[in-house]
Amino acid sequence: MFPRRPPAALAAWLAGARGGGLLALLANQCRFVTGLRVRRAQQIAQLYGRLYSESSRRVLLGRLWRRLHGRPGHASVLMAALAGVFVWDEERIKEEELQRSINEMKRLEEMSNMFQSSGIRCHPPESKSQTEGNEDSEGKEQPWEMVMDKKHFKLWRRPITGTHLYQYRVFGTYTDVTPRQFFNVQLDTEYRKKWDALVIKLEVIERDVVSGSEVLHWVTHFPYPMYSRDYVYVRRYSVDQENNMMVLVSRAVEHPSVPESPEFVRVRSYESQMVIRPHKSFDENGFDYLLTYSDNPQTVFPRYCVSWMVSSGMPDFLEKLHTATLKAKNMEIKVKDYISAKPLEMSSEAKATAQSSERKNESSCGPAQIEYA
Repeated sequence: MFPRRPPAALAAWLAGARGGGLLALLANQCRFVTGLRVRRAQQIAQLYGRLYSESSRRVLLGRLWRRLHGRPGHASVLMAALAGVFVWDEERIKEEELQRSINEMKRLEEMSNMFQSSGIRCHPPESKSQTEGNEDSEGKEQPWEMVMDKKHFKLWRRPITGTHLYQYRVFGTYTDVTPRQFFNVQLDTEYRKKWDALVIKLEVIERDVVSGSEVLHWVTHFPYPMYSRDYVYVRRYSVDQENNMMVLVSRAVEHPSVPESPEFVRVRSYESQMVIRPHKSFDENGFDYLLTYSDNPQTVFPRYCVSWMVSSGMPDFLEKLHTATLKAKNMEIKVKDYISAKPLEMSSEAKATAQSSERKNESSCGPAQIEYA
């Protein structure tokens, strides 16, 4: 019931409403209702935090996510943030992402074989998923530009449409280490702390039992006088015996247990895809690799300065990785065998669960963002 107003007061109130007062009242009411709902959600999260274990909360939140996902307001996102739970249904690396990287390697190999005899310089093929998605809104992808051309190391770059950043692609070959050794050294976080002097922190935050994806927190030094950067990213690796390939895909995510720190600059745009093709087998020396990456390091330097740092730093990083693999090969340092520690193929039940979840969320997934790890 509204309080009764004298005719003169009511007329003045209506006049004010016509001048914008009514909109202000509606805005205040919306803020009030929103505040009540947020407080209620926080109270529910605190209650469930006291009643249920962390694993139980994840199961409960997963069910709520599947029910609420896609509804106006993205209530599921708010629920996940308030409950402090990472929702794997949305963030895990999907089978399609792994296959897309493998297909890129196959296309590059086909083009290399085609032009090798003629001596024509081969450029990486355009990604179908990227060009098709950008033709209508932003035009076609920019062409690749050769930055470095050596016998066993080729580096290209191309501008990322609508930004001041570049995407980079490396195609290289090693003949003195095995694919398994090279792959394991990339994945072993404890070993990397020893051979990569730039690492401040590198640890696995959470693992997904369905797909084998992992969330990692990586803090690394940047050249003086820049602040150190930190990355929170999800990664997934796979060994494709049928196609004789190994693939590692990573991209940036947000995780509730790793809030942004004032000590570091958080890199939120980051993606890396590494594909390894053995010359013979996984345990014999010799392989080709394709590395595609980009990130936004949040610097104030001009584009050409950032490009120079990345273009010069990439060969240095890969050479450090190669040297670390040689040391592991010579048994100077023990490295975990990730391929043997994890089944090469998921169980049929787990694979069906993952594919089912991916189909449910396929329509809502945004385009993948894009660096190396």
